[in-house]
Amino acid sequence: MTKVTMTVNGKSRSAEAEGRTLLVDWLREGLRLTGTHVGCDTTQCGACIVHLNGEPVKACSVLAQEVDGAEVTTIEGIAGADGTLSTVQQAFQDYHGLQCGFCTPGMVMAATSLLKENPRPSEAEVRHYLEGNICRCTGYHNIVKAVMAASGQDVPAVAAE
Repeated sequence: MTKVTMTVNGKSRSAEAEGRTLLVDWLREGLRLTGTHVGCDTTQCGACIVHLNGEPVKACSVLAQEVDGAEVTTIEGIAGADGTLSTVQQAFQDYHGLQCGFCTPGMVMAATSLLKENPRPSEAEVRHYLEGNICRCTGYHNIVKAVMAASGQDVPAVAAE
């Protein structure tokens, strides 16, 4: 076991990790940040997306020891310090961009990255960007609406039901 230290959601955090410990497991088990979900362990579903040094990554594809010293933002870290939801989180709530909620953390983290890169994406760009995230419940329409709303665009004009 090796002590791994990272800045997680703006705070220095440390926990032990074996060499084979995935970042997603280190976050969930070592730090008890359970908002990042484990869906497939094979990088297929996107439920485990976090921001690693500002870039979206699937935390099931990275070993914790490999990113010792990195900066990580999880779904818990994108809300305001007072608990107010981020723009993307609020849009997912307002436009019912979730159903069971299992994929939601990864979708929100991916959408947050998209809007950082492209503040006013088209519907096609949103759908393309979220292709690496699997949702088994919603049919994606409300997720797309939520992302479009978070970008400040007119939702009724896009993402037809």
